[in-house]
Amino acid sequence: MSATTRPGTGPDRPGTPSDDRPDPTAPAATTDGTDRTADAEAADRPTPAAVVGGLVLVVALAALTRYLEQNVPVWTEGTPLGGVAKSVEFPVYAIALGLLGNAALLALNLRDRLAAAFRTELFIKTGVVLLGASVNLSLIVSAALPAIAQALLLITSVFLFTWWIGGRAGLDDKLRALLASAVSICGVSAAISAAGAVQAKREQLAYAASLVIVFALPSIFLLPWLAGLLDLSPAVTGAWIGGNIDTTAAVAAAGSIAGEDVLALATIVKSTQNALIGVVAIALTAYFAFKVERRPDAQAPGVGEIWRRFPKFVLGFLAASVIATVYLAQVGTDVGKPVIAVANDLRTLFFILAFVSIGLEFRAKALKDAGWRPVGVFAAATAFNLVAGLAFASVLFRGFELG
Repeated sequence: MSATTRPGTGPDRPGTPSDDRPDPTAPAATTDGTDRTADAEAADRPTPAAVVGGLVLVVALAALTRYLEQNVPVWTEGTPLGGVAKSVEFPVYAIALGLLGNAALLALNLRDRLAAAFRTELFIKTGVVLLGASVNLSLIVSAALPAIAQALLLITSVFLFTWWIGGRAGLDDKLRALLASAVSICGVSAAISAAGAVQAKREQLAYAASLVIVFALPSIFLLPWLAGLLDLSPAVTGAWIGGNIDTTAAVAAAGSIAGEDVLALATIVKSTQNALIGVVAIALTAYFAFKVERRPDAQAPGVGEIWRRFPKFVLGFLAASVIATVYLAQVGTDVGKPVIAVANDLRTLFFILAFVSIGLEFRAKALKDAGWRPVGVFAAATAFNLVAGLAFASVLFRGFELG
């Protein structure tokens, strides 16, 4: 059986096995060397009032996030900030409000008491499952081989490049996996799935999510402008936008700027990449189980170990995609779209709750230790993705007409 390190445990170097981990079944030790009693441990358990108070805080900040997302563009309309405000997505508000709440709770010495309600993983996993409902497999088939070929080529090349340059920069393997997944597939959703597969720390996920947002915002305006400058066809432009911008919402925003035909194909290409989240999660699970976290003297982990580590919610994502596709085929688009829209609204709600919780749980030490190297790695990977994506789109979608 291989030794693995759970997030937040292990030696000073994150992501490496540790033989010094405490036995979870043993009683906790106090500072004077004695074992803590059951009464002492029970005293540390969150009270129902603390859990309820924490949930009220998370929901309140989520509601404020939604309010700001919908109203800031209205308040700034006609001002120099209007264009920027329209392109700011909910993760920006959610993480910012979570960080403000974090600071307030620290000042009041309440964060640890309320922390049991900050269920980041539960919110994230539920959101990713609901994301599957927006990936219509029949839509992918309509673009046939070009979209699938581009997704496979782009994900493979960009992931490997990011993994390689992250290694050269000396990044922790778990952070490398998150950054490589985010920039090569679909941003935050891919980083979330990768985090489950490699058991990454919440601080690493917050870092990856922040980088995705920072780099996606200028891409909304940059790629349509570059496509016009290069006189690209709508099909090539759509494939380029869909393959390069990391978040689905940002892809939709950029596609809308470039035109309806561009938006349609960009959505198909992005949906194709989204559908490959599960494949990458399986590959990362196996790689970390067999290689990264396996001691040289340990036996190779079996199928049971891979299944234990595999993020099961990814199966829910794939199941939701299949169910949504079959449902739309049975009832038709006019009837089915409102139902899928409800699933999309719920997905957004759970992602908002997750990002608020990330901000509330955030510890700055891990980011201080990481420094600016991850930013350089992500920037280099984004540039590589931009060039490779344009090359693949120009070849695969030359003369392509969307039927």
